[in-house]
Amino acid sequence: VQLQASGGGWVQPGGSLRLSCKFSDNILDYWTFGWFRQAPGKEREGVSVFSRRDAVRYSDSVKGRFAISTDQSKNTVDLQMNDLRPEDTAVYYCAARKGRLVMSARLSAAHYDYWGQGTQVTVSS
Repeated sequence: VQLQASGGGWVQPGGSLRLSCKFSDNILDYWTFGWFRQAPGKEREGVSVFSRRDAVRYSDSVKGRFAISTDQSKNTVDLQMNDLRPEDTAVYYCAARKGRLVMSARLSAAHYDYWGQGTQVTVSS
């Protein structure tokens, strides 16, 4: 499975960006997909995760501002990011793994096997 992330860029605080992760195979029904981010000098952290059989999950830092969605016709998992803040600045990665994860593991990067290249998101004035 190959993943390709796109949509990053620069935006002023309060602005919006939409990231898209295109995956190579028709696997949406059986896999778990996540968006992660890594700021300089920090560990990679989970932002949002989606699987068809489980509830969507968001990290506390983005809850209410970010929304994950899928488009099966395009094989994409998208992340709509609103009300962006300087602390959201990071390289964002999409990731996937076959099957489901328990709730406590879903935002943990260690449990994902496939990764796309990162896309830079910069929030500054």
